[in-house]
Amino acid sequence: MQMNTPPRSTIRLTRRGRLALVLAGAVVAGTAVAVPLLTLDTGEKAKPTTLVIPEGWRAGQVYEAVDTALELPPGTARKSVDGANLRLPNDAEGNPEGYLFPATYPLGAKASPQSLLKAMVDTANAKFQRAPIAAGAQRNAMNVYQAVTIASIVQAEAADKADMGKVARVVFNRLERGMPLQMDSTINYALNRTTLRTTEADTRIDSPYNSYQRMGLPPTPIDSPGEDALRAAISPPPGDWLYFVTVKPGDTRFTADYAEHQRNVAEFNRNQHTASAAAG
Repeated sequence: MQMNTPPRSTIRLTRRGRLALVLAGAVVAGTAVAVPLLTLDTGEKAKPTTLVIPEGWRAGQVYEAVDTALELPPGTARKSVDGANLRLPNDAEGNPEGYLFPATYPLGAKASPQSLLKAMVDTANAKFQRAPIAAGAQRNAMNVYQAVTIASIVQAEAADKADMGKVARVVFNRLERGMPLQMDSTINYALNRTTLRTTEADTRIDSPYNSYQRMGLPPTPIDSPGEDALRAAISPPPGDWLYFVTVKPGDTRFTADYAEHQRNVAEFNRNQHTASAAAG
């Protein structure tokens, strides 16, 4: 049964921000070190020997980390994509977003942007094309690329690993009911930012990633999902949830009742107001 969607100005799914630190010129998510540096007794910095790509990084963050690790001018890795001969699915149309797999990659003497990006995509294909993933995608009437796209949303939206399956179920429930996804993470991707708040003006932007206005999945993944998010995307638990919001750290509430969701959002807003006031 198709359900009507409440007014877009009042719907909010989870708002999840990502903390970022700047280390050695690269953006680092959470506590993961993108380009580890060793300090010698002479005080000089040795070149890093590995490159760590955390779960949930966007392609732009990966490019910046590659440039920093290889001491190349900004934009070099991004420009190398076309000549890297990446084995991407046809649906990707040459865009490696979602296929720069989060892992640790060695930085040998011959490392280049092309070799590193190729290693990331090859690793993604090895993970994504395994029988359980391919079969799980087919079981849910989608292809692997669509499964990776859902996993990328799950990676961005879930407050922790325990919430990933429920977030995936919300995505499926909304798709099955012909409801827009209305995920703040896709708006953040379109605007190249991370934030806990999405305004009414944000939801009116003209972008294929505006899941408040566009039906179905975004045209590409919105980050590089990890294996936990991918497993959630192909095997979400049963449930009727349509809405969710992280009211406070460790307290994400899922519901199928819009009125209950409104109360949860109001509590979230109160918590944010209190936190802002305490911060000065």
